[in-house]
Amino acid sequence: MSAEFSGIGVVPGRVVAPALTMPEPVSAPVAKPAPADPDAEAQRIREASAAVHAELRERAETVTGDARDVLKATALMAKDPTLVKTAIKRLSETDAETAIWTVAAETAAQLEKLGGYMAERAADVLDVRARLVARLRGVPAPGLPHSSEPFVLIATDLAPADTATLDPGLVLGLVCEEGGPQSHTAILARSLGIPAVVAAAGVRDIAEHTPVFVDGGTGVVRTGPGDSEAELVAAWKATVDRLKSFTGPCLLADGTRIPLRANVGDGAQARAAAAAGAEGVGLLRTEFCFLDRDTEPSVEEQAEAYGQVFAAFDDHKVVVRTLDAGADKPLPFLTDTDEPNPALGVRGFRTSRKALGVLERQLEAIAVAAAKHAVTVHVMAPMIATADEARQFSELVHAAGLPVAGVMVEVPSAALRAALILDEVEFASIGTNDLTQYVMASDRMLGGLAELSDSWQPAVLQLIGMTASQGAGAEKSVGVCGEAAADPALAVVLVGLGVTSLSMAPRALPAVAEVLAGVTVEQARQIARRALAARGPAEAKAAVRADLPILNELGL
Repeated sequence: MSAEFSGIGVVPGRVVAPALTMPEPVSAPVAKPAPADPDAEAQRIREASAAVHAELRERAETVTGDARDVLKATALMAKDPTLVKTAIKRLSETDAETAIWTVAAETAAQLEKLGGYMAERAADVLDVRARLVARLRGVPAPGLPHSSEPFVLIATDLAPADTATLDPGLVLGLVCEEGGPQSHTAILARSLGIPAVVAAAGVRDIAEHTPVFVDGGTGVVRTGPGDSEAELVAAWKATVDRLKSFTGPCLLADGTRIPLRANVGDGAQARAAAAAGAEGVGLLRTEFCFLDRDTEPSVEEQAEAYGQVFAAFDDHKVVVRTLDAGADKPLPFLTDTDEPNPALGVRGFRTSRKALGVLERQLEAIAVAAAKHAVTVHVMAPMIATADEARQFSELVHAAGLPVAGVMVEVPSAALRAALILDEVEFASIGTNDLTQYVMASDRMLGGLAELSDSWQPAVLQLIGMTASQGAGAEKSVGVCGEAAADPALAVVLVGLGVTSLSMAPRALPAVAEVLAGVTVEQARQIARRALAARGPAEAKAAVRADLPILNELGL
């Protein structure tokens, strides 16, 4: 018999394949007495930490962009000195496996209490714990099921280390029982182009090797697929083949041009984005220069790395986000790991108050790289909350010889007071991931809060519209560089709200352009008004999809 499960579609696509389930996680150790030789046990912990760190670093070098950044951050956790030292202290009470297990559990529990980004990292800590314990036991680390044939992966949720290295040639679809639309699992699945559904309750009950149909656009998962599902899959394949020809630019039905840019994290990803037809870069994440380091990279090192991105987009615009450290991206030379609530603490632009000179040297490096390329460089700061902060950042940018300064709108206060902030800078770009999290006070990793952690929330859309309206009043551009821009239906709403450009994962560009080409500005405004009038995200999405039949035709 056929069974149907409903979740949140986070990556469009339709596939049919047998289901395979993630193996059971590493089991909790049976506590043992304190070891007779604690020094030897302590050395085992240190060696396990170093080995897991090296393994994750090695995996990071095999991928690019978001996947590499996430793996590097997870690798840092494996050699976290606080975790290792605390576990070693516990050897006066118990064995190495139990010490690691309990200390990591306590750390994860503390992170979950903090909420926001820190709660998101709790799952990463538990993943690292499993790898450390597996290393101590001398057994294989937890990982993906092995198969020589393509399959749909079913999981409670995936650790970033597993998601980042999924092979799209084997894993045709991904379905998670937990997770939200802005979780690391969703973001990495988008970068890989794997059709994915999250927050699909009950899917782990699907028996191994059962044929399943996955619709990453609507969030439907169905066992026992038949001819109708096969037709949907065939239509999706035809859509993919047709959309491969996208080269830009993106024009609405009335000829209005909406620049579609790419979110990138390094030179390789920038070159891929240029080949995919992106009109420049709407978000260059500069953290890739800083992760997995104990010291700040030099101006020369940074300039070389930024230059690789600029070279891919000569004669185009590249928007550089300055270092977004803190919260889920702690850096030993910059951030304080003892903050009681890092998600609401010293992160983004706020780190410049403590670590004097880091931002100035980064701006110097950006200016050095920009001078060597025929590229239009705009620089924006993350986590700007006030007009005074915007002014301070603008002064630093101009002092570095860079002509265009902007801000990220991620904090509700920045959306509410956008007019005053835009008096100080030349543009704004909305980070929908953080804005949604802060507006809705919801941890984006929790499946139980998936409805709240959704950029379709009318309250979030209302703040986006307010920001865009204030930008229009000031004759300044307001773009979106958060994950919301990659959703073709939501892209129409964003344009209708007054957003002037969209930046996304390169894989999303063709579908977004195709859907936008079917509406005029006025039609987009009407659709946006329906979304704003909805009582919740599901109602908003349904209203918009009803006005855009092309979404079903394309399988989006």
